Amino acid sequence: MKTPKNLSEGKRAYEAKRAAKAGMSLEKWLSSKQRQQEAETRAKEKAAVPKPAKKPGLFARLLERAQKPL
Repeated sequence: MKTPKNLSEGKRAYEAKRAAKAGMSLEKWLSSKQRQQEAETRAKEKAAVPKPAKKPGLFARLLERAQKPL
């Protein structure tokens, strides 16, 4: 997220209105917004990691054996 110094006038005004509506200062609002975005990216990265495949259970192994020819 851009710092308040790097925001355009319109974006700064918009973020200031949202911060006032939430009852925060602009700096506090922007830092909370940035923390939220970082948490979302971490959650996406964590969800992207595939879980290792577990071995088949008892019934799945028995059915697999039953399907094999003698």
